Amino acid sequence: MCIFVAEITNYTIMKTKALLLATSIVASSMAIYAGNYKVTAQLTEDEDGLTAYIVNYDTKQKVDSTIVENGKAIFNGAIENPFFAQLIIDGDRYGSFIVEDGYILVKNRQGHGSILNEKLNAYFNQFGKLQNEFKTTTDNAKQKEIYDTYNTLQGVILDKNADNPIGLYMFLQQMYEMNKAQVEIALDKYPQFKSSTRVNNYIAALAQKERTSPGHKYLDFEVTYDGKTSKLSDYVKPGKYTIVDFWASWCGPCMRQAVVLKEIYAEYKDKGLEIVGVAVWDEPHNTLEAIKTKELPWHNILNAQTIPTDLYGISGIPCIIIIGPDGTILSRDKQGDELKEDVRKALAGELK
Repeated sequence: MCIFVAEITNYTIMKTKALLLATSIVASSMAIYAGNYKVTAQLTEDEDGLTAYIVNYDTKQKVDSTIVENGKAIFNGAIENPFFAQLIIDGDRYGSFIVEDGYILVKNRQGHGSILNEKLNAYFNQFGKLQNEFKTTTDNAKQKEIYDTYNTLQGVILDKNADNPIGLYMFLQQMYEMNKAQVEIALDKYPQFKSSTRVNNYIAALAQKERTSPGHKYLDFEVTYDGKTSKLSDYVKPGKYTIVDFWASWCGPCMRQAVVLKEIYAEYKDKGLEIVGVAVWDEPHNTLEAIKTKELPWHNILNAQTIPTDLYGISGIPCIIIIGPDGTILSRDKQGDELKEDVRKALAGELK
C-alpha cells in the first residue's frame, strides 16, 4: 500500500512496510521532550510567498504556519507532547519529521538535529540497508532471512520507544497487517496507543473493509468537485464488469498498477469491461497532471479525498476492486498478474 508501498517479490507484508517508513506518520500522546521547537525547512525560492504548514498527521490538524521566504520556512512554537508531522505547502507533502523540543532542520524530506529525529534517522538507515539487501538478492531463503531480521528489529525498536512517537510509528507498521482481533491483542500489550486517531480509524476501517469484501454489494458514494457532483454509480453500470481503481498521483505503486490497468483495458474494453479511477488523498491539479502524463483513457472521479476510503475501509492504496454486472464485488486488493487473472476469471464467469 501507499498510507503508504512497493512491490517486493514473494513478501507482500514487507512491501507495505519497508518502503513506507519515510512517509507513514502519526502523533504520540506521551509527554516527553516537551518544550519549545524551532523548525527550519530548507526549500527553494520557487516556494517563496507560499504558506507552509506543520500538520499533525494523526489528527490532520494544522499546528503552525508561516510564509516561505528566501527558500526557507521557519516555525517557532511550544508543545506539551512530541508528535509526527508533515510539512505541507500548497497541498503537497514536503517531508515528515517529529516536532519536539529543540532545533529541527528539515531537508531532503526528513528532520535532523533533534533527539528523536536523529534517533529515527538511525533506524531508517538500518531498515534501508535491509531493503537494499532484499532487493539485490533473488534467493528465497536469503529473502526470508532478511524479512525475519526486519520484523525482529521492528519489534525491538517498538519496545525501546514505546513511550514516544517512534514506538507508535513502529506499532502502526505492524498494525496495518493485523485483523481486528490481532489489533485488540496488540493494544492490550500497548494500551498507551489506544488514544491514537490513526489506530481508531484503522479499527473502524476493518469493519468497513469487511462490508465491502468480495461477495458483498458495492457501496455508492458521491463527490462534488468544481461545481459537479459525481457518483460511483454513474460509472458502474448494470450488466457491465467494472474495475474501480482508488489511487493518488504521488503513490508509486499506483502508477505501476496504472500500466497494468492499461494492459487490461486494451484487452477487455471491447468485451464488456469498464474502468473508473477514484483519486483519493490527492490534490486535483496533481491528479490531472498524472492522468495526462500516464495517458489514462478512462474516467476519473477527482478530489474524492477520504470519502470513499472511509466507506471502503481503505488504509493503503492502490486499492483495486472488480464489480460484477449485478453490483457484487468479485475481487479486491489484487495487483499485477493476480489482478489480470481475476479479470479473466470474472469475464469468464468463474468469479461470483
